[in-house]
Amino acid sequence: MSETGPRVVDLTALPGVRCPCGIARRAFADHPAFPGTVHLTQIDRSAKTHYHKTHTEVYVVLECDQDAAIELDGVLHPLRPKTSVLIPPGTRHRAVGQMQVLIVCQPEFDPADEHFD
Repeated sequence: MSETGPRVVDLTALPGVRCPCGIARRAFADHPAFPGTVHLTQIDRSAKTHYHKTHTEVYVVLECDQDAAIELDGVLHPLRPKTSVLIPPGTRHRAVGQMQVLIVCQPEFDPADEHFD
């Protein structure tokens, strides 16, 4: 398999990294043909409000508590499985409740682009 060719990744087998939302398992940061990353993230109830100056994120909710929501610039939006949320740069956001989400981040995720008020 070439460095730029197709790649299959078991997201559950990747090491978990602590993030403002919970634990993220990040893939494809080292793949030059994809200008982003894909994260399988287990969000817990201690998720913190944050924003990104350059990242755009798309959340796809895989599983969530019945009362789960996402807060976008101070407004709560209820979530359910198979809901998708587009989060442009500058949007203050946090997930509320426990959930598992798939996050597509562009450009490639950089922890230096996590900002808190």
